Amino acid sequence: MNALEQPKFIPEFMENLQTYLQNELTEKTLKSYLYEIEKFRKHYKNPEKLNYQNLMEYVELLRKNYNPQSINRTIYALKKYYDYLVETGQITYNPAKNIKIRDGKENPVQLQELLTEKELQQLLEPRKERYPMLKKRNFIIMSLIVNQALLVGDIERLKIEDLDLKNAKIKIQKTGITNERILNLKAEQILLFYQYLKEERELLSKNQILKTSIFLLNKLGSKITNDDINYLISTYQKSFTKKITSVKIRQSVIKLKLDQGENLRKVQYFAGHKHADTTEKYRETGIEALQSAINQFHPIK
Repeated sequence: MNALEQPKFIPEFMENLQTYLQNELTEKTLKSYLYEIEKFRKHYKNPEKLNYQNLMEYVELLRKNYNPQSINRTIYALKKYYDYLVETGQITYNPAKNIKIRDGKENPVQLQELLTEKELQQLLEPRKERYPMLKKRNFIIMSLIVNQALLVGDIERLKIEDLDLKNAKIKIQKTGITNERILNLKAEQILLFYQYLKEERELLSKNQILKTSIFLLNKLGSKITNDDINYLISTYQKSFTKKITSVKIRQSVIKLKLDQGENLRKVQYFAGHKHADTTEKYRETGIEALQSAINQFHPIK
């Protein structure tokens, strides 16, 4: 299908779409998805009438100018867009639901660079914090990454109602790249969360202008941001020779579970991966493990 005339922009539609998406996505991802959706809507006069083949033609058009990562981001955005149209009764099915491209090679997980179980536990060791008021909050963040392998965006979006401390459960909302899931909390996390809610968060929330149910707050009492979380993680770098990032910690936890013999499907659910092959890439065969060791420790490297 060729590009058609640009439709009249409808602010109200985009505002409603933004409201629908903002509970599932981080602010950064939301902004990116809205941009891709708006660009798509300007390309077609009646996007709600398009079918799978039409969308694949649009993907082919994108291939001429964008890399696979950018194209995948657009596809995720379109899936959310059509989910919204289905949810609001404007269409009956999502034509983007089954679109999946495998252009190029995905950046492989560098298994030999991931953290060991001992190094992961090191991230949970007590330490002196610059702001004592944030000590429990910071420990909660690290515990959620190390124990539940959460993404920074998952942590940023957590609400008090997502916690079920009585049953030691935590609900993680779905996103464009991960599924919704309910994960177990460890015993030490339950007490920590409870104390934070009753003590530190109560004090922090007194600074709020508008009340929020967001679980983790910054020192001003506002919603914690991904920048706040990433900065906290960066402060652990001086204790490690390996590079420490939220993604690397998450990957290390996923690989460790597979190494310990956990069922692939259970690990897929735990990580929120939409596809089993995403989880599979964290699994090493004996030969791959040997090659990783050689690459890492060979004396002439």
